[in-house]
Amino acid sequence: MVILPKLAHFARTFPEIVLEVTSSNDPVDLVAGQYDAGVQLGEFIQRDMIAVRVTREMRLAVVGSPQYFKSHNIPRSPRDLKDHSCIGFRFSNGLYRWEFEKGRKTLTVSPQGPASFDDPDLVIQAVLKGVGIGTAMEETLRPMISEGRLVQVLKDWCPTFPGYFLYYPSRRNQPAALSALIDTLRLSD
Repeated sequence: MVILPKLAHFARTFPEIVLEVTSSNDPVDLVAGQYDAGVQLGEFIQRDMIAVRVTREMRLAVVGSPQYFKSHNIPRSPRDLKDHSCIGFRFSNGLYRWEFEKGRKTLTVSPQGPASFDDPDLVIQAVLKGVGIGTAMEETLRPMISEGRLVQVLKDWCPTFPGYFLYYPSRRNQPAALSALIDTLRLSD
């Protein structure tokens, strides 16, 4: 969602720079891992890092397949999820708890279902197969929702959050390659 859409432009503009990309769903200690920069959701970035916004605000979408909803009622409230097979997303330190908000009401649900994955694409593949309900970034699911392959539910309960940021340690002499990457990925209005 952040690097791939701009990678071709970056490679053409800066052919002498080779990006070495490592992916992880967990927060990464850049200094300990000897990375120049990372891309992470704003809420996971350590306070001593410099952060540059690279996406607009985002929202999680709760989705199921039309096949799944043929035999299960559509949830109207997060409390209804207790009656559904929920496909979980797992970080190394545990299962992601689904967070909902509507007006002043907030609710957190621990997904209960037949499977959990540490890869968001696998969560959605299971949902598409009718295994249960899952969550992923709304932006990535829009085509499947508009094609009718997924049914979005509880939309009025899913709040927005700041989105992704490129982050890096404060350094006096920033490498030119990092500056080029920052300029390429920075969100422009």
